[in-house]
Amino acid sequence: MTAGTSPSLAASPTVDWWLDFTQVGIVRAATGKSELGQGISTALAQVVADALGVAVARVRMQPPSTQGGPDEGFTAGSLSIQHSGTALDAAARTARAAFERAACESLGVGEVTVVDGSFTCAGGAVTYWQLAASVDLSVAVDPGAPQPLPAGIVGSAVGRRDLQGKVMGGPSYIHDLRLPQMAYGRVLRPPYRGATLAAFDDAALSVDPSVMASVIDGSFVGVIARTEIDARRALELARVAATWTGTPVSLAHDDVADFLAAAQADVTSVASSAEATQADDVQELQARYTRPFLAHASIGPSAAAAMWVEDSLRVWSHTQGVYPLRNDIARALGLPRENVVVEHVEGAGCYGHNGADDAAYDAALLARAVPGVPVHVTWSREDELGWSPFGPAMVVDIAARHRPDGTIVSWSWNGYSNGHSGRPATLVTPSLLAYADQGVGSPIPPSGDPPPAAGYGTARNAVPIYSVGAINATAHTVTDMPVRASALRSLGAHLNVFAIECHIDDLARRCRADPLAYRLRHLEDPRARAVLERAADMSDWTHRPAGDSAGRGLGFARYKGTGAWCAVVVDIEAQERIRLKRMWIAVDVGRAVNPDGVVNQIEGGAVQAASWTLLEQVRFADGRVISDTWEEYPILRFSDVPPIEVAVLDRTDQPWLGAGEASMGPTAAAIGNALADATGIRARRLPLTPQAIVAALEDDPESAY
Repeated sequence: MTAGTSPSLAASPTVDWWLDFTQVGIVRAATGKSELGQGISTALAQVVADALGVAVARVRMQPPSTQGGPDEGFTAGSLSIQHSGTALDAAARTARAAFERAACESLGVGEVTVVDGSFTCAGGAVTYWQLAASVDLSVAVDPGAPQPLPAGIVGSAVGRRDLQGKVMGGPSYIHDLRLPQMAYGRVLRPPYRGATLAAFDDAALSVDPSVMASVIDGSFVGVIARTEIDARRALELARVAATWTGTPVSLAHDDVADFLAAAQADVTSVASSAEATQADDVQELQARYTRPFLAHASIGPSAAAAMWVEDSLRVWSHTQGVYPLRNDIARALGLPRENVVVEHVEGAGCYGHNGADDAAYDAALLARAVPGVPVHVTWSREDELGWSPFGPAMVVDIAARHRPDGTIVSWSWNGYSNGHSGRPATLVTPSLLAYADQGVGSPIPPSGDPPPAAGYGTARNAVPIYSVGAINATAHTVTDMPVRASALRSLGAHLNVFAIECHIDDLARRCRADPLAYRLRHLEDPRARAVLERAADMSDWTHRPAGDSAGRGLGFARYKGTGAWCAVVVDIEAQERIRLKRMWIAVDVGRAVNPDGVVNQIEGGAVQAASWTLLEQVRFADGRVISDTWEEYPILRFSDVPPIEVAVLDRTDQPWLGAGEASMGPTAAAIGNALADATGIRARRLPLTPQAIVAALEDDPESAY
């Protein structure tokens, strides 16, 4: 069962945007959703193969491209299967119906059977490819086209197509891209935020004959050389040649929460309901939860390539939106959009708005200086951790009123954060780092939040799924942006679910209820209850792990309130630091296109969320990000990843849902609740480092159970 009509069909309404049968024996299927390591190219091929009645090996997924590919906006919000999968399913069903009519006419029969792309009847057979010249695919996709009997390809664990090169060390990423006569570029970032270029000694670069060109434009400084090593050497020469002036932006990672709570903000009411008159015995539990700015911290830093020919530009990028990036590059350079082509080449994962788009514009500016020569740009580790957009810091205040028996009668949420979306083509001026430095450019405006229909940003998952009586929720989107913030996997759901689930656990303990039973008591949704009960069964919930320092925690949410249901149980050991011992996860994504892919996504999300929750924090000093190396910005190591067991509650009769972000918030919450279970200390400030745990006890001795 699919999810109905896809919004992707609005921009790409006809079948020929999606499917092509001109290569004999092969179906070429296009998508606007980027492969980010989430396995979407495999799952979408399964959807096409199942609907057409061909072997999945015949389907070739074409990467997103503005040159003839469908416009599906951004790859975000765990919507690739819902949007692109639904569009491709409808396109394939529309195409199959047209080919079946042509086959019947060709064979002179009233009915045919499809077997691996061949339409057969008692009198003969004809294939998609033999009929391709006579079937017009420039017809509107019909979401109501006949639904064929499933071929069993959707729902099976087809092996990931993108893993072969990665596992065997073959060229797989934008970093491996090699174009004829390619040159290499590097960009010099200012020494601190607030600095502008005062002078540049052009003669300094002339001592190195390998330097092909330099680009000085306002405070943008870039160099181009024949080899990557030469480009890195030229960058160091440029660093010496540049003189900077300005006042560092005031940044302090220790007071981010106070800054957010007091800063000017756009206020949005997310939910508002009048609280019924309460009895005198109603009690209230209030608490504040915070998280710092977070880096995307991809193992492979951002990279891109570009080539300028006459008045046209071609860009290769691991962007999450080829069309929005094209639009921002075009308006930044003053080019017609049709003169810019952006092609997707896979990067090393990012799951949000990292530096991919910025690196693409870096490459475009450098390529303009050497027409006809493709220029490849790779950011340094320091650039990646110091200049990419960050996941916004957040503050969440929750107040829950309850009766002595624990029944929740009202819930108040106030969230404070910079906006969670500053992606290309979403702001009034181009949101590209180099554009802000150019002489003709302008500062990048503050990020905004996605609208309610897209699941909010600051307020994503702010409203509990539980029955909590009157709900009042207000989002405060801070308009002062001392560092650039934008989308990071799950947006506000990471902290909001952490906060809600920690609060629910504390309410349960107040009335001496089991945390699982307390949640079930306040849940009416049968699919939510099923996911919680499955995770509890997997972990043998009632048998607490042995040991004085051992703890067990539970976290649960339905992503965005409209996506997948996910419950996580975590066992930890809390001594000198928190060690993850075991993790059990149950998830309901509706109809699972590729169960193995769902497991991959849920596990990966849990590992990344654990890293954020235990370790990660962007730190600042004197206008600089000082957490710009792995030593200063540690992430979870392989040796710290616990055994993870995932159960997929496959609902074959339900629409499919995305899996990529469902486990982020529940994992964070489960770890926080396991810490409280192990130590009796409720730590509400992320990350849950030993220092943060001690500080929680010192700041609020009553936080201990």
